[in-house]
Amino acid sequence: MLDLKYSLVIEETAEPTYFGFYSPDLEGFTGGGHSVEDCLYQARWGMQEHVALLRERGLPVPTSTNDPQVIFRTARRMESHIKEPD
Repeated sequence: MLDLKYSLVIEETAEPTYFGFYSPDLEGFTGGGHSVEDCLYQARWGMQEHVALLRERGLPVPTSTNDPQVIFRTARRMESHIKEPD
């Protein structure tokens, strides 16, 4: 069981042992981890801390969802369009 209160997007990076993540439901919430499992763990606790900080500062807290989604995105390789000199 993931036990997340908000949806999460996990993305590959150029580093094979590092992933970034963010929540589209929880503005300003981002993080990273060294595996998908690490991202899920970090996100679970990080979301709780982020919500607590929002409340502490008197900022609006988005309503949690009953059906959060976890989305995995692969890194998009950027191709160079610069022509090498002959």
